[in-house]
Amino acid sequence: MLPRGYKYYWFCQVSGWTFVVLSMLFFAYSLTPSKIDAGFFMRLGLIFSAGIFTTHILRAFIRSRGWLLLPVEKLIPRMMVAIIVTSIACSLLYMGLVNLLGVQSDVQRRIDFSTKLLASTMDIGLFIIPWTLIYYIYHYVAKSRKQEVDTLKLEALVKALELKTIKAHINPHFIFNALNSIRALIDENPQRARNAVTELSNLLRSSMQSEKSETVPLERELNIVRDYLALEHIRFEDRLQVEFDVDEDTLDQPVPPMMLQTLVENAIKHGIGKQMRGGLVRISSDFKDDYHELMVQNTGRLNGEMNGEGFGISSTRNRLQLLFGNKADFSIRETNGNLVEAMVKIPVTAVTAL
Repeated sequence: MLPRGYKYYWFCQVSGWTFVVLSMLFFAYSLTPSKIDAGFFMRLGLIFSAGIFTTHILRAFIRSRGWLLLPVEKLIPRMMVAIIVTSIACSLLYMGLVNLLGVQSDVQRRIDFSTKLLASTMDIGLFIIPWTLIYYIYHYVAKSRKQEVDTLKLEALVKALELKTIKAHINPHFIFNALNSIRALIDENPQRARNAVTELSNLLRSSMQSEKSETVPLERELNIVRDYLALEHIRFEDRLQVEFDVDEDTLDQPVPPMMLQTLVENAIKHGIGKQMRGGLVRISSDFKDDYHELMVQNTGRLNGEMNGEGFGISSTRNRLQLLFGNKADFSIRETNGNLVEAMVKIPVTAVTAL
């Protein structure tokens, strides 16, 4: 079954070229009714067929080259060349079929080939130009509407993530554990207790702030993650080992807000928290093949627990899709037998263009 958009395209193709043929018939009937014969109707049919065939080829070429994604200043010269080439191709096809079927008009028989080609190309070009404009304007409007919808989806997703994060960090169980850990440090390590209070304050403040931008610098995300891991280290003690391997050149790279913290939280909850002896959380950031690679590794196994339906994983995938389309990638897998690896790849060119 043909997609709805494809059906609409063919409806417009047939309707448009039918209108062209009927217009030519109307002018011929008004100006030179004596020249309307069987050959004339054959030529109208050939113009209809040649027009649909060549513009369909033009459409396929435009889509394959990705011209609809180009800015106007780069698109216009390409479209001008495409219109000229398509008009010439349509004229040659039409003239070839007319000669093959022997339905030339008296005027066509009297003039030479180059004159016929020039006249036919100019006539057909008058129809190819509005066809191209209508096709581009339609897709421009459709793309604008899609961008508006994607923007609304992204805003809703960011708000949902903020609410989920706030709920996760100020629920009574989390505060109870954090405060108990801080209370235990007051007598034996007052300085560490004061630092823990500051870390908890920073974390709650970051969680409750309203994010108004689609991306934030990686350095800001790392500061939130460090506060979170410092608090968790009080609870897990030697069971939690943390490693950072961050290229300093990536610190200013934009990433979706709270995305890294969500991945680290999943690593603690589904990995370290379920290991009797605890384990390692390693956070890496580097450039590779024009991509910014952000990776969170933790000791543990998937065991079917961290799947695409979980909030952390699904929100990460959705936000990357809305921000970067198919150019970004997110994957989670087991490696080395007892290590879970969550990898985010964001194209550097796409990021810097935002």
